[in-house]
Amino acid sequence: MPPIAVATNPFLGILMHAVGAFFAATCYTPQKKVQRWSWQTYWIVQAAFCWFLLPIIGALLTIPDLAAVLREAPRGAMSASFLLGAAYGIGGTAFGVAIRYIGYSLTYAIAIGLSSVLGTLIPPLVKGTLAATLHKPGAGWIGTGIFVGALGIGIAGWAGRRKEKDLEAKHGRGEFSLTKGLLLSLLAGILSAVYGFALEAGEPIADIASAHGAGVFRGNVSYIFANSGAFLTTALYCLYLHKKHRTFGELFRLSAGPEKARLSANYLLAALTGALWYGQFFFYNLGHVRMGPYKFTSWAIHMLMLVMFSNLVGVVLREWQECRRSTRLTIRFALAVLVGAVLLLTYGNYLGDLAAKTVL
Repeated sequence: MPPIAVATNPFLGILMHAVGAFFAATCYTPQKKVQRWSWQTYWIVQAAFCWFLLPIIGALLTIPDLAAVLREAPRGAMSASFLLGAAYGIGGTAFGVAIRYIGYSLTYAIAIGLSSVLGTLIPPLVKGTLAATLHKPGAGWIGTGIFVGALGIGIAGWAGRRKEKDLEAKHGRGEFSLTKGLLLSLLAGILSAVYGFALEAGEPIADIASAHGAGVFRGNVSYIFANSGAFLTTALYCLYLHKKHRTFGELFRLSAGPEKARLSANYLLAALTGALWYGQFFFYNLGHVRMGPYKFTSWAIHMLMLVMFSNLVGVVLREWQECRRSTRLTIRFALAVLVGAVLLLTYGNYLGDLAAKTVL
């Protein structure tokens, strides 16, 4: 069967990225309702859905002749995608631990900002296509968008840290370690950027899926390997914590407590988290295949929208209400900068796609 061509449409691609980023920005919301579970119990359950079960189910539902695709796919591509995904899993775990030491906002600013830049520029740099790509129509808008986006993430992180200080002044301060938090955030940012390499390594597998008629869903087959690699390293760390703190029994029963809680409810909430998190990957792929010549910017667009939506959700939920007026103005300015960055990247992608279609 000949491959089904995917028509490029950067505007539709941006919309798909927005849906995925919104899922990613809201995926941790169910955690607030989980009762009498340790972090490692919640984390391993949601990771089992996000990084193991749902990628397999998604591929089964969207990739024609999946068994044949897997038989024909290069073994080297499978291994490389899995191992790079495992490195990404370490980064995701480091991200979760860093939040404990320096807070959500600083961790996001450092890790996501670094991941956004590295994950966008390094893949084409390694392939040797970056210099030639940046001389094409729209490249100036792309470069400016990446720079403005990194600036917007930094401002959002600064606003978030001001928010945390405002709330600490009213409610007290928990555990804080700048050194540990910074080191873990840097590790998270570098290894999170590796996920783009995991998907790149899986491209030969996606090409086989295209030959079997997968169309816009071609990238879903790569998630089987990249995400399962991430699940392996995550599960190993969670199992280590279970052994250390003797919490493995939480997977089967709840400890005694004054509040009423059901084990099934915890599993449903963790599954919802995993489904939302997997949703970002599903729609990331749908956006990525439509971006045209500058599709390497998909990672930057996704990261920018993730930060933008996560902070916007916080504003809508009135999480900034107790902060000083100057802090609230700072996050509004950060959101405006992030919107501007997305518009710059969108226009750059539009110009690049228009030039490519004109040549054809």
